[in-house]
Amino acid sequence: MTMDSTAAVFSTDQVRRARYAIAAVFAVHGAVTGSFATRVPWIQDHAGLSAGQLGIALAFPAIGASLAMPLAGAISHRFGARTALRGLLMLWTLALILPSLAPNLLTLCVAFMVYGASAGMSDVAMNALGVEVENRLNKSIMSGLHGMWSMGALIGSAAGTVAAHLGADARLHHAIAALALTTLGLIACRQVLDLHSEPDTKAPPRFTLPPRSAVIIGAVGFCAVFAEGASLDWSAVYLRDVLDSSAGLAAASTTAFALTMAVARIAGDRVVDRFGAVRTVRTGGGLATVGGVLVVTAPNMVLALCGFGLMGLGIAVVVPLAFAAAGRSGSNPSRAIAGVATITYTSGLIAPSAIGSLAEATSLVVSFGLVSVLAFGLVLGAGVLRAGDRKVPSADAGVPAPAEPRP
Repeated sequence: MTMDSTAAVFSTDQVRRARYAIAAVFAVHGAVTGSFATRVPWIQDHAGLSAGQLGIALAFPAIGASLAMPLAGAISHRFGARTALRGLLMLWTLALILPSLAPNLLTLCVAFMVYGASAGMSDVAMNALGVEVENRLNKSIMSGLHGMWSMGALIGSAAGTVAAHLGADARLHHAIAALALTTLGLIACRQVLDLHSEPDTKAPPRFTLPPRSAVIIGAVGFCAVFAEGASLDWSAVYLRDVLDSSAGLAAASTTAFALTMAVARIAGDRVVDRFGAVRTVRTGGGLATVGGVLVVTAPNMVLALCGFGLMGLGIAVVVPLAFAAAGRSGSNPSRAIAGVATITYTSGLIAPSAIGSLAEATSLVVSFGLVSVLAFGLVLGAGVLRAGDRKVPSADAGVPAPAEPRP
């Protein structure tokens, strides 16, 4: 997608402000997820669902996201990147209200479908703008942006934990959170880059299969997200059932893993700028593999916690770099980013159930053996993320548009 020449040039100050603005957008997006996740038990009770019915309902956010993400490029083409992001982010923050209002399985599935669709479209729009800012700053920022998403999710989950502890009605909690996050999101969107397509540029198709480059890049992201989903959802169970840890210490492993990933992502841009995307991911894959092996061989909780920490550290920057590589992999970055996002969303959806099914057939130790194998896939596949490296500096990296503009 090409841009109108009138929108192609930004001052260095504009680009720097846009960096902080898009970081705030990522944090707001993450805060919605964190706010929702802590109230799932309330939503289950309110809708009167069994565990199996809840599992069915929780598949619908990923279904909605996968179906809607290809639309993000067409929306940005028609309305411009800033307006599109503003509208899609507002749809996402307000969609937080819907699940807690659903009285039964059917309405909850519909609510989750809308919730997931708005999440996916805003995700594609903000990642595409993040790649644009990274191109103009000529230094890696995508890992830090995803770190801000993780921090937002932690803040949202902390607030949700307090609300749940106080016994607050999730409908009221989510209504207040949605209004606050919508306001913050709209304020942040005022400073993002205002990119527009050239008038004679053909609009991207509304629905299309991802390009081959996105599938290859997405396969690497799949390995990382599978390990992330398995660790977040099953680390506490692993420590409790395999190593006889107390419930409190086992639960702390999830928070520790999330914090490790958030800190590693925030610090990851400096590492990527110094060593490049390929070396960073290859090294990270090695750390994650060692962590996985440590988990499955650990004789006690301390070593297992170290293993989960190494996995979080090793996979932290993979998804941000996958989005960055997709955004530079061809002539239609939004389509490529949507393709990578679809694959990673799918991985996040199937990982918890796949780990559970394999554990039921064999054991949790075998399940995390599979996670270790997939982590090693990062070592083997890191080369496909070469496009995630920033481009060679120009005379004034902050001002001119790149050769392949990506709204």
